[in-house]
Amino acid sequence: MGVSADQKGAAVITEALATTSGNVGFKSRATLDDSPETQRKTRVAVELAKQGDDGALRFLYVSYVHNIYGYVRSIVRDDHEAEDVTQHVFVKLITTIVKYDDRGVPFFAWLLRLARNVAIDHLRANRFLPTGEVLDRAAACGTDLDCVETVRAALATLPDEQREVVMLRHVVGLTPGEIADWMGRSEGSIHGLHHRGRRALQRELARLESGPSTRRLGQLAA
Repeated sequence: MGVSADQKGAAVITEALATTSGNVGFKSRATLDDSPETQRKTRVAVELAKQGDDGALRFLYVSYVHNIYGYVRSIVRDDHEAEDVTQHVFVKLITTIVKYDDRGVPFFAWLLRLARNVAIDHLRANRFLPTGEVLDRAAACGTDLDCVETVRAALATLPDEQREVVMLRHVVGLTPGEIADWMGRSEGSIHGLHHRGRRALQRELARLESGPSTRRLGQLAA
């Protein structure tokens, strides 16, 4: 009786796991093994993982957890939060991997986008709730709730991408390069979105007769 493709695939994963340390832990890794052999093993693992193979999922975890942790750590800026988010990424992978379709997009690139989305959701849940924090960081409004509400209303008028860039820049504190990585755009386009968003926000604040906040926000964005 011949050996099925699934059995061959499982053998590949078993062999790969046997050469990997069982104590994965968390550490940042900036390099990626994209050799043809590794790509072949990843393709096999992805197909088996789609079928619910636990060994294949563990292989993907062992192969990419350090890269994902390093990427997430650069976003959330905290070791413990990065560990939690990284774990969440791979938990979510269990149910979302069936959506991956190899059409010229490497699996790792797809996994990075998943990690980006999970990290953004984490930041929104933990840091985006008080929109007025844009001003709080610069002590612009103090306890002036009317001022905070004015800024919130002005932000709501921005196009989605401009608003996201302004929030990521001034609430989360990311650099233009980091924002570019998150949004899958060039750094030059992020500078353009930030410039247009900041100017539009200043104009809207001026229209709402919030001159002092406009000046302070301009200082914050400089």
